[in-house]
Amino acid sequence: MSADRAALEKPGPDRGGPLFAILLISAAAIAYEILLIRVLSIVHWHHFAWMIISLALLGSGASGSAIALARAWLQPRFERCFAASALLFSVSMVGCLVLGQRLPFNALEVIWNPHQFLYLAELYLLFILPFFFAAACIGMAFTFGGKRAHRIYFFDLLGAGLGGGLVIALLFLLPPQRAVLGLAALALVASLHAGRAGRSPRTLRALQIGWLLVLVWLVPADRIGLRISEFKGLSQTLSVTGTQVLAERSGPLGLLTAVESPQVPFRYAPGLSFNARALPPEQTAVFTDGDGMSVVTTFDGDLERPSFMRDVTAALPYPLLDAPRVAVLGAGGGYDVLMALYNGASRVDAVELNPQMAALMRGELAARSGQLYANEQVALHLGEARGFVTRSRQRFDLIQLSMLDSMAVSGSGVQALSESYVYTVEAIQQYLDRLEPGGLLSITRWLQVPPRDGLKLAATTIEALRRRDAADPALALAAVRSWNTFTLVAKAGEFTELETARIREFARQRSFDLAWYPGMDGNQANRFNRLDRPWFYEGIRALLSESPAAFIEDYKYDIAPATDQRPYFFNFFKWRALPELYALRERGGAGLMEWGYLVLVATLLQALFAGSVLILLPLALSRSAPAGARAESGRAPVRPRLGGYFFLLGLAFLFIEIAFMQKFILYLAHPLYSVTVVLTGFLISAGTGSLCSHWLTLRTGRGGRGLVVLAVAGIAVIVLLYLMLLPVLFERTIGLADPSRVLITLLLIAPLAFCMGLPFPLGLRRLAEEDPEFIPWAWGINGFASVISAALAALLAIQFGFTAVLLASLVLYLIATALFRAKAQPRAAPAT
Repeated sequence: MSADRAALEKPGPDRGGPLFAILLISAAAIAYEILLIRVLSIVHWHHFAWMIISLALLGSGASGSAIALARAWLQPRFERCFAASALLFSVSMVGCLVLGQRLPFNALEVIWNPHQFLYLAELYLLFILPFFFAAACIGMAFTFGGKRAHRIYFFDLLGAGLGGGLVIALLFLLPPQRAVLGLAALALVASLHAGRAGRSPRTLRALQIGWLLVLVWLVPADRIGLRISEFKGLSQTLSVTGTQVLAERSGPLGLLTAVESPQVPFRYAPGLSFNARALPPEQTAVFTDGDGMSVVTTFDGDLERPSFMRDVTAALPYPLLDAPRVAVLGAGGGYDVLMALYNGASRVDAVELNPQMAALMRGELAARSGQLYANEQVALHLGEARGFVTRSRQRFDLIQLSMLDSMAVSGSGVQALSESYVYTVEAIQQYLDRLEPGGLLSITRWLQVPPRDGLKLAATTIEALRRRDAADPALALAAVRSWNTFTLVAKAGEFTELETARIREFARQRSFDLAWYPGMDGNQANRFNRLDRPWFYEGIRALLSESPAAFIEDYKYDIAPATDQRPYFFNFFKWRALPELYALRERGGAGLMEWGYLVLVATLLQALFAGSVLILLPLALSRSAPAGARAESGRAPVRPRLGGYFFLLGLAFLFIEIAFMQKFILYLAHPLYSVTVVLTGFLISAGTGSLCSHWLTLRTGRGGRGLVVLAVAGIAVIVLLYLMLLPVLFERTIGLADPSRVLITLLLIAPLAFCMGLPFPLGLRRLAEEDPEFIPWAWGINGFASVISAALAALLAIQFGFTAVLLASLVLYLIATALFRAKAQPRAAPAT
């Protein structure tokens, strides 16, 4: 056999053939992970992001266990198995996306229908498959890579970094269901490349060509589609006879669908008085990700026509102001912009996050809106609400936020896991700081009974006023409610007697119920839209008392002020209320529970079970199972301690990563951007630290134990510094352009993630010296911890805040360091 032929037939990637394939697989895997977050946000809701991260890690861990079991069989067939696994990755990306939408999973039924937990488990297991096959390619390359492992690692990390940027670019160009075809094509190219290098058999080549033809057939038309939950607003709207889609825009920040209904026209006017003297004209609805409806009111430029806009609760601040300059945060289809113009605003600054919405309003919907965003009194700003407020040099007479989610979403508990930095104490402080003296902040929310949303908004606003050293917050608040909305107004100053008289008259003429104004008597509450008690008045009065903490603690729902540390404004869940609400589930109590929180708990439990079955159990059945670990020189085995070390590393690493993803949503303006940038930054920087671990060991003259101590010390110092400095840094730089903020994020992540990348390879190196048979277990235990840590970190953040999660990660790192530094003790001499 010639040398060339021997090199060609040599198993493993030592020839370097699959390196390009590894790059493509890694890029496609990270991109698919982020894409699934986007898809499930559309089909279901945003909080599935943490489930997808857990799924990716579980697939990786399960593939490691499978490789450990089949190592002897795989080694001589490496390149063929690599090509086959890459092909299966490509097929499963598309197949699982299609099949996953056909499972009858309905998250709204989780509380009262136990079968939904089974469907959730099926969904969980189904989406593991693509990540299993992708990780199998990378895992086989590492397992059989020989001396080129460092090159494999480089291409793996480079692909991961490229994949994060790739998916964002794809989502600007294509809807998610078509973007997945591009990712499947990447994996297919990787399969073809690896198969060519290893002379794949004819059957595999035929399957590759067949799948290529399927992808080509899928490309021209939208043959995959997205099956949006029937309980989302768009699905319900399209079931109305005659309803039709006018336009659709897709991008990373949302899938926008403009809909008209000629036979049953939209008449959207939240909080419209029963005494209204006019009704809304026909409107066009715009849904974001199938929900979160905004409307475009038909307008011909005549400001006398939309007169209904004086008879909604959100109009409360206008009788108190004269020709105000207004900032509308979350402008959407322009409903609040038109309201401001009708009510006499001299200028309106409309802030919209999604550029696709602005394109719709300037394009297909421009004529219907009367060229609203081209009006000389209106200035449209693209950006995140708090970023705009922070960087704006102008002051406003009124800042208005209204109905930033749909009534169905608000009432269902679906947003319990959604981070919202718009409704936090710090946000409201910033809004108030941007007002002219005597200016007003007006926030309108959907009404929930028993009161939850409105009282949490009041608690958050009152806390913001107290932090601004308001002499008496009770004198700076006013609130009214209709049959379905609650509007709270806070003043940069104190309401005068004339203003309180106008508030009372505004409510009286429209039969709105007063919830609070300075000097209000309880007899004036709960007069028109009657509840069994004046809950809103009593609640606000208690929150304004000297002991609001006692009221908040005793209340059945979590109405504690939302903060940037715990930005879960929509989470009202309390464990102690669960038994009572569950007992009432058949009498309407199920709708009062925060099912989103419970789905996350179910995800954690399923991750525990699936991780045990797919990672730990196969390892226990393999030959490397530590039935009676050997120890050299008569010393006690290192396996229990090092097993704990790798388990704690898996928890701690993901705790920090998840906390950063959640915290940087504020800075990067959207969950998808945060997940993409933070994940990419951690992967590349931690990988760089891992690659440098051996060089640093030699350079510093320290052994593995000493370098782990230095790395953990670096992690602790950086995390503690960030806890102090990030809020200030965010405030000063949040107004920068998107590329600048992305660069700052990556620079902040780099030193921390570099240090976090050191402990794991140093632990593997020690195992290679002391107990190499335990290495598969180390991978499996670390993978198992990573699987459960994604959901666990999210739960801890909701319950205790980001600071608590980061501090918990430091404790875990310190315990892991103690386990790693401990030296093996001599065995006790056997009794004679």
